[in-house]
Amino acid sequence: MSALQFPCKIFETQKKMDDKNAKDMKSGDLSEIELRAKFHLVDVSTRVDPYTMTKISPFSQPQSMFHGSRGEGEKLTRWECAEILFDELRHLSILFALHRPYNLLIDLMITHMQKGNGKQFSHQLLNSALKEHIVNDKTKNSTLRLLKDALDAEIDWENKSLSSNGKSELNKAILDGKLPKFDRYKDNFNGLGITVHDTWATHITIKSLYIDKERYHAKVHYEVQDHFGLDDDDISKVKFKYFRFLGIWFILQRYSLFAFKPFMTNMDATVDIYGGRNESKK
Repeated sequence: MSALQFPCKIFETQKKMDDKNAKDMKSGDLSEIELRAKFHLVDVSTRVDPYTMTKISPFSQPQSMFHGSRGEGEKLTRWECAEILFDELRHLSILFALHRPYNLLIDLMITHMQKGNGKQFSHQLLNSALKEHIVNDKTKNSTLRLLKDALDAEIDWENKSLSSNGKSELNKAILDGKLPKFDRYKDNFNGLGITVHDTWATHITIKSLYIDKERYHAKVHYEVQDHFGLDDDDISKVKFKYFRFLGIWFILQRYSLFAFKPFMTNMDATVDIYGGRNESKK
């Protein structure tokens, strides 16, 4: 049986990279009527009314004793209104991004949505977060741990190689685990839950495998892609629908008068696996 040649991709999700047809990659596809009736997005912002393009002041609130006084209903251009909504979005994001260093990401990504016109986004902080997650995952479902177990078992020590059959075993090991996602409790407050949370597509490649008499060293590359965008389900879930943050985001992305484009978020990390001849479970 032939030996594997490296680099060798050993895993990829069914969901594809660069999928522009994903449900959360839509923009500008909804009318005011749909947003109000289907998604119940009526009270969207505390600063502006995105439907009438007017500024909201304390005096324009019906319950105010000064209702009808100065500053009520100041008309805005579409882009002035969007600017205020983006500023409010940044302000509200603070609750989900309390801890450094990853709390810096949400501000960067909101600005990228505002000005990037759908261009893909990458940042070293995302790469660092991914690598930290992979390396520090000590659970039984850790893909890194399961890959090591599979390598321990499948390496042909006599020929100092990994057979082509070993590829399917490595793939199976990953399928038995949990791919790195930012859905841990701490991710609700460190900025990663709101910027990434789940992920869309993952590719895992063994870049190199060095085997000597008693030890091996594998370099494993994770390539992960997510979408910074909202689909219908995101805004319809009971746990999210009353978050003003998501309502504003949804309006900016999906309302036909704004239509700011969502974008793909790319991150990657290379990690090392070391093992020995006597570590095989077989």
